[in-house]
Amino acid sequence: MKSTRRTPLPEILDVIGGTPVVGLRNLTTPDEAQLVVKLENANPAGSLKDRPAWYIVERAERTGRLRPGGTLIESSSGNFSIALAMIGASRGYRVIAVVDPKLTATNRGLLEAFGAEIITVDEPDDSGSYHKTRIELANRLHREIPGSFRPDQCFNPLNSEAHYRVTARELLAQTRRLAAIVCTVSTGGQLGGIARAVKEDAPHVKVIGVDVHGSTVFGGEPHAYLTPGVGLSWTPSNLPDLSLVDEVYLVTDQDAFRACRTLVRSEGLLAGVSTGAALTVALSEAMEGKPNQQVAFLAADRGERYLATAFNDDWLKAHDLTTDADPEGLRRRARQLAPHSTRPAVECANYLPDLAAELGSPTLVLARSEWR
Repeated sequence: MKSTRRTPLPEILDVIGGTPVVGLRNLTTPDEAQLVVKLENANPAGSLKDRPAWYIVERAERTGRLRPGGTLIESSSGNFSIALAMIGASRGYRVIAVVDPKLTATNRGLLEAFGAEIITVDEPDDSGSYHKTRIELANRLHREIPGSFRPDQCFNPLNSEAHYRVTARELLAQTRRLAAIVCTVSTGGQLGGIARAVKEDAPHVKVIGVDVHGSTVFGGEPHAYLTPGVGLSWTPSNLPDLSLVDEVYLVTDQDAFRACRTLVRSEGLLAGVSTGAALTVALSEAMEGKPNQQVAFLAADRGERYLATAFNDDWLKAHDLTTDADPEGLRRRARQLAPHSTRPAVECANYLPDLAAELGSPTLVLARSEWR
């Protein structure tokens, strides 16, 4: 008689990671380096942030900082809060997302679909953004709500560790002739973790950081910008050693929106706006490369989240952004790019050492010399 026992299957959180790498075929010429992209938008909640969100929560479970029936509280208007909402639904946690007025209708809908509670902060901080006021409120809620846990993505070194231990190693194993890796920066987890792993395991590979004009992660003057998923008003502690980053580029909103539209029209890959920022720089690097080389970047999230903005011509026109999706236009722009810095450790640091304490962060922030 045959056994009726079922073969164990993976659960939803078990399939985070292991994302594929694909080569692009239409944006570069045969005498240039090949563009390759790691599809982080293939993660179950749709973004690269699934990795650090689960890495941090799983560690909290194992160490007893998060117990069954607890509450996850995070400052995020985007992918990290959506990842936590998925985790909360799967593991039975209450999830509170502290957001700002820039929360898109799509992201609100995703958070609500997973059952997350949403609290909106409408007071900007001293930089004109909402990052600090959001973090302050999330920290206060954490102190007030028994059994709560703050993943604290901006200051928790496990954010970078997730990419150091897993994402970077996957990417290095999936490529063979890698010359450069291009990473955008927000909380610093992606760039900080990948840079550390690459310089340990493949020091010949160039690590390139990308931010948007108006953010001051790498210094400069702050001003408003539209590109979601990138930027802060300080250099994050999850990017503890800028000497591991070879070059830094700043791109415009126009660059980021144009590139993500061009990517889907020319390659069939529907990804978000921060992916467009990375593509602009990666294309510039590939155009200077050799045919036997690869230049990698990450598709950070799914483009469906931007159907009302980046892929809506009326919205773009209302914000004075181009609707162009022509590969030659993107290539012309890529040729014009020049690094913001080739010595970011010397020229770009904007660390605010007491910021975590000032904002009441529950996470012990490791000094840069201790982050090893």
